[in-house]
Amino acid sequence: MNVSTDKVLRLREGDDVAVAIRPIRAGEVIGVNGSEVQAQQDIPAGHKVALRTVRTDEPVHKYGQIIGFATKTIEPGDHVHVQNVGVKPLGLEYEYSTAVPKVDFVPEGERRTFEGYLRPNGKVGTRNYLAVVSTVNCSATVSRYIADKFRGDALKQYPNIDGVIALTHKSGCGMNIRGEDLRMLEATLAGHARHANVAGYIVCGLGCEVNQASAMISKTGLISLGTPTQNPTIVTIQEEGGVTKAVERGIREIAAMLPWANSFTRSTQPASHLFVGTNCGGSDGNSGVTANPAVGWMTDEMVRHGGTSVLAETTETYGAEHILTKRAVSPEVGKKLVALMRWWEKYTSMHGAEIDNNPSPGNKAGGLTTIYEKSLGALAKGGTGPLVDVVGFAEPITKRGFVFMDTPGHDPVSITGLVAGGCNVIVFTTGRGSVFGYKPVPSIKVATNTPLFEHMNDDMDINAGMILQGATVEDVGRTIFEKIIAVASGERTKSEIHGIGDEEFNPWMTGAVL
Repeated sequence: MNVSTDKVLRLREGDDVAVAIRPIRAGEVIGVNGSEVQAQQDIPAGHKVALRTVRTDEPVHKYGQIIGFATKTIEPGDHVHVQNVGVKPLGLEYEYSTAVPKVDFVPEGERRTFEGYLRPNGKVGTRNYLAVVSTVNCSATVSRYIADKFRGDALKQYPNIDGVIALTHKSGCGMNIRGEDLRMLEATLAGHARHANVAGYIVCGLGCEVNQASAMISKTGLISLGTPTQNPTIVTIQEEGGVTKAVERGIREIAAMLPWANSFTRSTQPASHLFVGTNCGGSDGNSGVTANPAVGWMTDEMVRHGGTSVLAETTETYGAEHILTKRAVSPEVGKKLVALMRWWEKYTSMHGAEIDNNPSPGNKAGGLTTIYEKSLGALAKGGTGPLVDVVGFAEPITKRGFVFMDTPGHDPVSITGLVAGGCNVIVFTTGRGSVFGYKPVPSIKVATNTPLFEHMNDDMDINAGMILQGATVEDVGRTIFEKIIAVASGERTKSEIHGIGDEEFNPWMTGAVL
């Protein structure tokens, strides 16, 4: 009898399942930790095979945690997935700050540096853009026309400028003028306008919208970055006399900023100015085994060098938050995270949905069965260090270390919040093949498996699938860390080479459209 001993991986002692490293045929006998099970069905790579009997309603364990409950009896060798596992309340009990790790910081003089753009306000950028900030969808086209004028050879004589971007969206009016929706939109736009990767910007509006440019500037404390006046330049379509005149005015204003933006050059800066936003997209059963743990190693290393790594996607941390509350530097920080989970339960139920509607069809095809399983794998991006802060969507990230930001799991919205908060590099793990990019911040794509990396080599920056072929998590984590330093210093990512990133700006709109 042919017994395969290297085709599955049991992640923790006591787990009820193992993960298939490669497709397993029905009838194939698999050796796991000295015992054998026979596959009862075909099991795709990244999916789970049962190692022992799990009775109906009993919990199923992976990562040493509960990932769901058996909806019918699962026998050894069964394919464990949506046909026999479901979700029930976990009844989690939280501990706060009971296991706060100590950080072994690298001595100041030995910490890594990168080549970045030092701004007058002390922030450091990894890219050098100019921006047209649209207040409302009604000014989106004009904003786009202004930015488009500076494509191609238009910036040839300004080699230090990466481009001109238009931050356009579908909102800005038909909203509660005193509501949270407007406040979040203002914070998101302001966070991008003052971002370290943006040397200067103008604001473009229609004139009659709820999100008035002057009010937004006043409430968020925006100041001019690249114009002679203290107040940012506002181009208002109605005041200018229509589309053509507004576009012409906007082009003149951006053109006047070009020498200012081009005057910035890269200089050696400490890694403490790196704010890394982490995200999953198109996850699969390998995400929590390869790419996410490797990103977690990077998170710990970045913190050791004085930098910051930010975990987001609250809906994809649900069911795993109890692990983070133990690592919170104070009970107050841990309770902020738990409060987010309770808010999300109310928010989703208000819209007739359930938070465990996640994972997506693509996630399930890749082997993820429940939100608990997905969350436990996603959580690995946060490493093992102390949780120093929990911040709201698009809220400025002010503390160095490992931070959590409240965002939805939808990638463009999540990363929009991370960038608005100050993240100047994105690390994006994917098992199904996301091609995400985002301007003005570079996005490093980490493939969870080698077949994906080889199939989409033009889009993937790093292959974490090497872990399934003998590389260690530290090996790949260090590769990610070094790639961040290189990209922050100017090396282009695959998504940047493709020019992706102009359409992904997506503010989170939580309220009613009036």
